[in-house]
Amino acid sequence: MSHPTLLIVAKAPVAGLAKTRIAQTIGDEAAAELAAAALLDTLDAAAAVGWPLVVAMTGDLTQAARFGEITEALREPTLIEQRGDGLGQRIAHAHADADGGRGVVQVGMDTPQVTVEDFLDAGRLVDAGHRTIGLADDGGWWLLGLPDGADAAALADVPMSQADTGALTEAALGDVAHIAVRRDMDTWDDAQAIAAELPISRVAAVVGALS
Repeated sequence: MSHPTLLIVAKAPVAGLAKTRIAQTIGDEAAAELAAAALLDTLDAAAAVGWPLVVAMTGDLTQAARFGEITEALREPTLIEQRGDGLGQRIAHAHADADGGRGVVQVGMDTPQVTVEDFLDAGRLVDAGHRTIGLADDGGWWLLGLPDGADAAALADVPMSQADTGALTEAALGDVAHIAVRRDMDTWDDAQAIAAELPISRVAAVVGALS
């Protein structure tokens, strides 16, 4: 049986460019380490599902924190470049580029606490033909599942990273199914809360070393 493609939309964890809000509290280098840890934890969860895995990346990985670990973790997934001007366009293009004909389940790298069960829940809904969203507790969304990757074109003009992004995304897509609400890792408080939720993880190790 074929399955949806798992898509991770990611940004190279480069000091000074990654997790800039968190960097205001812990500094650029530490914020990049935390971003790298979040990406690696997310890749672990996605790889464990066993479905086709695509990573849509932006930024210079050669300058990234944990470059060696990330390079090793990206050996099996298909790596593609993000394209488009704004984040909405880049997400839309990534879905279209990643879809292998069975739909797409997409996350970013801000919810390293994502589990195999989360992916399976979304995959079942996508297999049943439902557009699926996992809302974030800050008003955005952390997961998007689409039976047809081309449907993500509706997101091209949706403003991202604001308090009504989730609602605007739902309005753009029409009828959607929901899975669990999760907390995005946007602030140091978020990072600490996620680390407590995910104590055996790279993210927890970075947070613990800095606390």
